[in-house]
Amino acid sequence: MKTKYLHVHKLRRVYVWELPVRYYHWLNALAIIVLIVTGFFIANPLAIQSHQEATNQFTMGWVRVVHFIASYIFFFNFLFRIYWGFVGNKYANWKQFIPTTKKFFREMWTVFKIDILMMRGKEHISIGHNAMAGIIYFFTFLAFLVQCLTGFGLYASMSTWWLPKLFAWVPFLFGGDTFIRTVHHWSMWFFILFAVVHVYLVFYHDYVEGRGEISSMGGGWKFIEEDVFQNEEHHTPNEPKTKA
Repeated sequence: MKTKYLHVHKLRRVYVWELPVRYYHWLNALAIIVLIVTGFFIANPLAIQSHQEATNQFTMGWVRVVHFIASYIFFFNFLFRIYWGFVGNKYANWKQFIPTTKKFFREMWTVFKIDILMMRGKEHISIGHNAMAGIIYFFTFLAFLVQCLTGFGLYASMSTWWLPKLFAWVPFLFGGDTFIRTVHHWSMWFFILFAVVHVYLVFYHDYVEGRGEISSMGGGWKFIEEDVFQNEEHHTPNEPKTKA
């Protein structure tokens, strides 16, 4: 009689996403949703007819106000994330996003084969961001920068506050408001596409790997195989405190 042995992996509970990173993530997601919705209405304003007093017909004005408030939240949240990329733990560090080694490129190709080419029989475990996600987030941060420059560049001529006026040079650099408005609008579609792909891949990896991908952005913890954790410990000895 043959006996079947079940190989059991020992999992370690690893604190990956610090509280500031989680706050940044959800605040950024909320700000982007508000900016996209209000941005659509600003690009194609509502035509509202009413017999009420003009002082009560400030619908598009409020849309613009909400858009501006969300843009300030987005901007300062982005500045905070840049800062945290230098002082946070290794999973938040900028080295997670910028390809500087051959290992980074090899991991990108491995993840590409699994996520895009759907190759079976392979598995790649990353404690933080995998290399493919890292490089995509890097380009996303560049898109954040473009949105801030073009958005505040458009707002500079009508604002009375000093902060937007710091971006008054942007329209002159890009040849006027028309081109900047086009770049600002199409960058919005990049975020829409990114959000769709991002949500899909998060659910996909959570389903395939089963290591708490979704819940980690709520509580910060992931469950990682002990051998994978020890291997990463060997390469990066300054590991934050974890619980087995």
